[in-house]
Amino acid sequence: MLSIFDVAASILENTGYVSTMKLQKLAYYSQAYSLVNDHCPLFDEGFQAWVNGPVCPELFGIHRHRYVIGPEELRGYGDASLLSNHEKALVQHVCSVFSDYDGNELSILTHKELPWRLAREDCSQTDRCSRYISNDSIYSYYSDPVSANPLFR
Repeated sequence: MLSIFDVAASILENTGYVSTMKLQKLAYYSQAYSLVNDHCPLFDEGFQAWVNGPVCPELFGIHRHRYVIGPEELRGYGDASLLSNHEKALVQHVCSVFSDYDGNELSILTHKELPWRLAREDCSQTDRCSRYISNDSIYSYYSDPVSANPLFR
């Protein structure tokens, strides 16, 4: 199975330099898109319900203290060439749909969506939270036709 670093490397091949917040959200939506369309995760790592939206702690550990990240900064961690053509197309589609969004806009979008809110249900908006957003929650929400997310229309 791929790692989040492989998927992040593929995202950065598609986007070039992006904010670390946008990278996190594109990885989250790539995972969600795979769960809904292929009924399986792209990678094993999960996302915690942090204040600014879903964050994968393992990926955060690589880009901590950076605001922007580029493809070369994941060398030695992830390998985009490990993705199948189907997986590359999936990531490319996610990047295309959200190309005009910045990291903050993607964060706001995740705050409106049930998976993040459920994981933070007894936390205030500013509380730290290390609860994981379940893949079941992600699948259930985004596979529902009433989801307002542009990726799943």
